[in-house]
Amino acid sequence: MKNIFRLFVIAGVLAAMHGCYYYPAAVPVVVPQPTAQQRFDRTWSAAQGAMVDQGLTITHQDRGAGVIQGERGGVAITASVQTLADGRIQVKFNSREAAGADGDLIHRISESYDRRMGL
Repeated sequence: MKNIFRLFVIAGVLAAMHGCYYYPAAVPVVVPQPTAQQRFDRTWSAAQGAMVDQGLTITHQDRGAGVIQGERGGVAITASVQTLADGRIQVKFNSREAAGADGDLIHRISESYDRRMGL
């Protein structure tokens, strides 16, 4: 009788221990962030690519000044890529249109830029 009781006690202890699990502390995952130059390069490429996607001929590029100029069908588009003081990259698209030109072109360029940036 004592042996059966001991057997139940041991089985109970083993069952209780089997249910316990130690979860190790979560290890933080460090994801490397792109440098300011890498972010600028990506933004520059997306702005330039968006203009080409919409059929513009690139007429002037000055990476140091952050300016890309292109034209298509009487519409001149200027993309300005700037690094702000807080490290963010800003892109502006401006257009100069001839009478009767494609007034929606700048919107399509902006949409193409957003797609290239994954927005």
